[in-house]
This record gives sequence, structure tokens and C-alpha cells, in this order.
Amino acid sequence: MRITLDNPACAPQPANAYYSQVARVELPGGGALLYLSGQVADGPDLATQSRGVFEAVAALLGAHGATLHDVINIRTYLTDIDRLGEYGAVRREFLTGTAPTSMTFEAARLFKPDALVEVEIVAAVAPHPVAR
Repeated sequence: MRITLDNPACAPQPANAYYSQVARVELPGGGALLYLSGQVADGPDLATQSRGVFEAVAALLGAHGATLHDVINIRTYLTDIDRLGEYGAVRREFLTGTAPTSMTFEAARLFKPDALVEVEIVAAVAPHPVAR
């Protein structure tokens, strides 16, 4: 098994040097699992931050040949669980089709003081078809 840690230049960079944005785990048969670090985004409200988070996630996945349709698990941390519906409305704009497995819970605060939401993603990348 090969594991690659990555900070794609075409996607948001880590907030500091103590972590990588993506861990790519190569699977037998050519597929891969992508583990994305928790993503936060700037913005004046939860909807704006949520959109920024999913745009960052899409860029990180795209750098590894994946899309939001490849997401198999999502973990969401909200600073106010009573705003789940507001976050969920934005999430449904980005995650269409069959819903991935999910966990959402309230956190008293996140690592970035103004962050209202943080999202972690796991995605499965299918093997590339063999040219014939």
C-alpha cells in the first residue's frame, strides 16, 4: 500500500506547516481513498463559509482526479447545531445524488476563531480504465 501526503498547488494551502491537506491511499487494483483534512473558510455567515468549504473540498478532490460525487463520508463540526438546516441547504447544493455516510455534531469552538463550520471528507477514486 502506498500513501502520499499532498498540498496541491491548485487548492487551498494548509493554515500552517503541521498538517497536509490530502492523504491519498492507493488501493490494490488501481483505485484510491482520499482523506481530506478539516476545511474551514472565511465569510460573514454560515452559508458563505459552507460554500467556501465545499469549493475548497472540490478543488482538493479535483487535484487528485476526483469530484464531489466521489465523496463516501463526511464529518461536519458546527459551532451551533441549531443551524444544521442552514448548513444542510448549502451542502445539498454541492453533494447531489446518493448521500454519503455522515456525522454532524456541535463543537464549542474550532481552531480558527471565526469559523462556524469545519468539514472532513473521505472520497473513493475509481481505478482508471485500461486503454485497449
